[in-house]
Amino acid sequence: MLHGDILGERARVSPDRPALVDASTGARLTYAELDERASRCARALLGELGLRPGDRLALLAHNRLEYIDLFFAAARTGVVLVTLGYRLTPAELEYMLEDSAPRALIYDGALASTVRELRQQVQLERWIALDEPAAPADLRHHEVVARADGGVTWDRPGPEDTLCMIYTSGTTGRPKGVLLPGRMFAWNAYNTVINWQLREDDVTAVFTPLYHAAGMSAFLAPIFAIGGTVVLHRDFDPAEVLRTIERERCTVVLGVPTIFKMLLDCPELGRVSLDHVRWLISGGAPLPTYLVQAYAERGVVLKQGFGMTEVGVNCFTMSAEEARSRSGSIGKPMMFTEARLLDEGGRDVQIGEVGELLLRGPHVSNGYWQNPEATAAALDEEGWLHTGDLARRDGDGFFYIAGRRKEMFISGGVNVYPAEIEAALLQHPAVQDAAVVGVPHPKWGEVGHAFVVLRPGAAASDDELSRHLLGRLARFKVPRRIQRIDTLPRTAYGKVQKHLLLEQIGSGDNTGGDHENQDP
Repeated sequence: MLHGDILGERARVSPDRPALVDASTGARLTYAELDERASRCARALLGELGLRPGDRLALLAHNRLEYIDLFFAAARTGVVLVTLGYRLTPAELEYMLEDSAPRALIYDGALASTVRELRQQVQLERWIALDEPAAPADLRHHEVVARADGGVTWDRPGPEDTLCMIYTSGTTGRPKGVLLPGRMFAWNAYNTVINWQLREDDVTAVFTPLYHAAGMSAFLAPIFAIGGTVVLHRDFDPAEVLRTIERERCTVVLGVPTIFKMLLDCPELGRVSLDHVRWLISGGAPLPTYLVQAYAERGVVLKQGFGMTEVGVNCFTMSAEEARSRSGSIGKPMMFTEARLLDEGGRDVQIGEVGELLLRGPHVSNGYWQNPEATAAALDEEGWLHTGDLARRDGDGFFYIAGRRKEMFISGGVNVYPAEIEAALLQHPAVQDAAVVGVPHPKWGEVGHAFVVLRPGAAASDDELSRHLLGRLARFKVPRRIQRIDTLPRTAYGKVQKHLLLEQIGSGDNTGGDHENQDP
């Protein structure tokens, strides 16, 4: 039976292999040691805390060993782990807690001030602290685990039982709780190992948040599945991560474009060796081609991946050579992953045309928590997950993301995809970051409005940027306005929050570049 306890299965097969290095403390654990921690935690959940399969348990914490303990304890017991983003405000967290109705919240002492505000708004049976500071009346996690009865046993959850609930990033509205069953988690791990050709001697640094689907599913679970080693960072610090990659001889590393830009700009990069790195892979947001080229100049392959919480964070694959020759592509669908591109009428598009990406396979989630309308809108009767992403496919079967369906706008009757414009802007040497949104226009229906972050010390006028775009794009795609901004608002996993940008339109002190559009 396919289930989510990847750690338990690996510990049974190769208990003495090195499983994890805690970058914060230097602790090194084998699979057997990590497995025993998860078992003790599982006994505490069922015995000391009295939780039952299907009960929700919320976790608000930075990356740490206890996060892994609790995740695999949930995989063994059927308790549903609700992972919460530690960068969220109390108001945002309040909504998620009220929606998911957990019986308890386990929290990181560093987030005690957030928890103090939450307890004034949310009623829970128990509040449990991982460390200090903590409220005097709150339980202490280590004490609860220490008191756990060794005689507590459990029945293994079924493949469709929910392992964890992860809330969507909410870039366009209220976040929804995605139901991730054990089957989905396990299949994603095994399929990633096969299609990305991971090895038991692979070592990876995990610094992306474990509360996000990619933190646990993109590399930690696949590395555990093949028997490799994970170096766990509490947070992301560019210099520390680069030193870890060299010291632990990391071979494969996952990040988002923003992270790879920060590593590229970090002075430490020139002082460490990356000769042992097989490849890097980026997800979470479109990967600018200049980053691919910049790492290639240093002899490092940087691939682009694709996935989402609802359909599994690893859905496409490509070789290192294909990453070089097909820059901009997310690759081909993984084995046992079906992909379609449909137009607005629900018809399959032709090669080279843009359509909405649909995915189907054993890696798809079970929909949204207590939201049948949203589930029906995303997951059709034939099992296809409608991603909301627009993509095209070339004649060799490689896919290219064009942008989000909700972000596409129509100018003069022609579809315009912001991702294409953003990629062109990023080719200008003065531009560090860019985002484009569609705004109403009395003549053309909608036109582009660009937000541009310039590199430190760089200068570029609106006319210069527009001429740069006109050399690469049709005139109707060139934004009518260009607004300077210090930084783009992003989620913890690198996605630009474009609804926040729309609120800023007109607020900047530099909104020029009003260029006459032409009939498409």
